[in-house]
Amino acid sequence: MNARFDMLGNALATRFAKRFAAAALVLDQSPLPTTTKELVSLRASQINGCGFCTDMHTKDATAAGESAVRLNLVAAWREALVFTEAERAALALTEEATRLADHHRGVSDETWAAVREHYTDDEIAALISLIGLVNAANRMNVIVRMPAGSYEPGMFEAFAG
Repeated sequence: MNARFDMLGNALATRFAKRFAAAALVLDQSPLPTTTKELVSLRASQINGCGFCTDMHTKDATAAGESAVRLNLVAAWREALVFTEAERAALALTEEATRLADHHRGVSDETWAAVREHYTDDEIAALISLIGLVNAANRMNVIVRMPAGSYEPGMFEAFAG
């Protein structure tokens, strides 16, 4: 399977990718825990059916020391005992923010209260920005049918420079 369009082979798309990667770098340097960032990115990618991003975030989380058990249970996090209350709040926010069109309320007051309970303002800013960024990446990769399986951790670091 090949992508229907080579985003990194197009000059305009490459310029955009560099800015996109720079935005991701800001989030990498945020106080939001790496584990939370990877769980959130993985869950949004699963919901959006982005195979490339699911592959990427699973591999990045593994490289960062995340366990296979927790990664395997992200899709069923509500029934799993392996996530902290803070991670559960972040995953709930991710699901509600990713599925905005599925219901009229957007993010529920209950989910927002849980996020406020567990995260600082800077962590919340990073969490909101990350959810928006990963959803954008998912959509671009799904549009071009970017195939999964070839990602290697760190392969996009040059774009952030």
